[in-house]
Amino acid sequence: MRNSQYRQIGLSLAAVASLAFLSACADKTGSERWCETMSAKSKSEWTGDEAKNYAAHCVLESTTIGSDAWCENLNETPKGDWTTQEVADYAKYCIVSQ
Repeated sequence: MRNSQYRQIGLSLAAVASLAFLSACADKTGSERWCETMSAKSKSEWTGDEAKNYAAHCVLESTTIGSDAWCENLNETPKGDWTTQEVADYAKYCIVSQ
């Protein structure tokens, strides 16, 4: 009885770990690569959230996370007004990727 419970727990943990690993490889929503991937994808396959995020981040280049315009706009914004996510994205896309 215990062996089957441990086996079930082990398989559940393996499934969760696999899902986490695969999702870590996905492009960040709103990034330039994500916008390129979405542009190549058939619009009939988009979810409502994907369409909303595409419109918010990919239509206007200044809101595409990691674009030159996005980095410049954020750089001109007082650092005290940045969100925690903007700090992380700025470091990742505007500093490290250069």
